[in-house]
Amino acid sequence: MTAQVVVIGAGLAGLTAALRLTEAGCRTLVLESSKQLGGRATSFEDVQSGMVLDHCQHVLMGCCTNLLALYRTLGVDASIEWFDALHWMRPDGGVDVIETGHLPAPLHQAGSFARMRLLTLRQKARLARTMLRMLRMGRAGRETWRGRTFTAFLDAAGECRQARDLFWTPVVVSACNAHMHDVAATHALQVFQDAFLASSTAGRMGVSRVPLIDLYQPAQALLETAGSQLRLGCAVGAIDVHDGHVCAVQTDQGTIEAQAVICATPWEKAAKLLPEGDTRRQGLEALGHSPILGVHLLVDRQVMHRPHLILPGREIQWLFNKGMHDGRQHLHAVISAADDWMDRPQDEMQAGLLQELHRIMPALRTADAIEIRPIKARHATFRATPGAEAVRPAAGPGEDDVQGLYLAGDWCATGWPATMEGAVRSGHLAAQALLGRGAAGPVGPLATARLPRLLGLSR
Repeated sequence: MTAQVVVIGAGLAGLTAALRLTEAGCRTLVLESSKQLGGRATSFEDVQSGMVLDHCQHVLMGCCTNLLALYRTLGVDASIEWFDALHWMRPDGGVDVIETGHLPAPLHQAGSFARMRLLTLRQKARLARTMLRMLRMGRAGRETWRGRTFTAFLDAAGECRQARDLFWTPVVVSACNAHMHDVAATHALQVFQDAFLASSTAGRMGVSRVPLIDLYQPAQALLETAGSQLRLGCAVGAIDVHDGHVCAVQTDQGTIEAQAVICATPWEKAAKLLPEGDTRRQGLEALGHSPILGVHLLVDRQVMHRPHLILPGREIQWLFNKGMHDGRQHLHAVISAADDWMDRPQDEMQAGLLQELHRIMPALRTADAIEIRPIKARHATFRATPGAEAVRPAAGPGEDDVQGLYLAGDWCATGWPATMEGAVRSGHLAAQALLGRGAAGPVGPLATARLPRLLGLSR
């Protein structure tokens, strides 16, 4: 079989690249080794509960312009539920709500922030000064922190330990899936500058109302209607090269000739598929992995009424209310950067999770029946350290690389941390590199509001 372009992988990066190429008139074949779309951001049918469960709770924000554009292309953007208020549970069990008010950005959350009891008045004043420092340095200024961790930035800003534990850590660890002493300062600064300070809509949180797999189902029809194909359950074992140019892929279903290939797999698979001599293989091991533990709970009664809880100072960072199903409440707990949980025996892990959940939500202790389903994602994302930035490869080949071979994935050089938005951006960048000069790239960011611009954020 011959295809104009073969895309290896039907996660967010691969689907975005394939849709973009198909739109540009390229006959594209997408190969996916699993039986479903979505890669790591997808769902599975749980035999034990009979429900379709997401591997982990994924969220998006208003600043995720490329992910939102993909959802609009697929016609599923109405399946996203938006929240303008974030619920923070204090160590004393009370809840603070940070919500958008009537003031312009970056003051849009100032009123509710001032009312927070999570932090002391002095801590809030220091935090406000740190946010102002982020504004004044501008986007260009965060580049001066390249090669350093966010802990180093907070040290320079004079942030105290309690404020780090209760505010900075929950945001950064959840957004970047890396601990404060590991995460690149550039990534963490981007989260605050672009999501919380740039505009009043950038920080809105979106959560899918449907299983993640349902968001991707329209992709196959869109591709096939336009003359491209998508083949599930087809594993690629090698990429063939002739005279320095990609010529075919070897699959468990035979050889497929191709004029170009986009490898949109996780980095560890790409490292095995990239032909020897391609310089983009070098250093990929330095990306490492950062795991996530997602925990589904089915409780025989309703114990949580808020849509979600941010849990500062605890091992579990988020708890989501997934609603009632057949008389049972479905909750989803998330532990990002979950290295300490990966090698625990199942019974020990479940006992530890229940103990932590009982502390968070005492009402769980009165439940007669709780089903708990932990899902380990050891290779959830690359580890977003300062050193990782130096080895994240570009989408297109250099002079000494295999020509006609392009890369996509959140681990590529996208300018974003390891997020769904980063994955979608990488798909656009790969398609743009393949299509050549004049081709459209990723969707631009949200416009920065007037006051943040005056304070320096536009630079």
